[in-house]
Amino acid sequence: MLNLKKIAFAIVIATSMGTISSPVFAEADAGRIVYSPTQAIDLVAGKVGTALEALKSGAKAEQVDDLIKDALSSSKEINASDKVFAARDKIHNKLKSARSSLKSGDKAAAEADLTAAQKAFTALKDLL
Repeated sequence: MLNLKKIAFAIVIATSMGTISSPVFAEADAGRIVYSPTQAIDLVAGKVGTALEALKSGAKAEQVDDLIKDALSSSKEINASDKVFAARDKIHNKLKSARSSLKSGDKAAAEADLTAAQKAFTALKDLL
């Protein structure tokens, strides 16, 4: 009888966790734009491309840094799977490296990091 109570209690807990989980009720807030993973990847790759073009055209380091920050914050919209999430974090390191290169005045290294980050973001589509 004691084992039966434990089994019944475990079943009740498991079903309640499955039926009342927060992802089931997850919705977008009013006024918030929700992107599909491919749209979000294209958006972020475009923002990295914008930062790269600004760097090549001779924009100030602060302006390029702001564009990189925008790309970093926009990349949080990429939600697909754990593999994509891990790859996105590796790309974040490239963008952060580009920011630190800009702060130290090494524009060539920043350009190389931004180019690699843009290619890596477009390669994320292969993981979907």
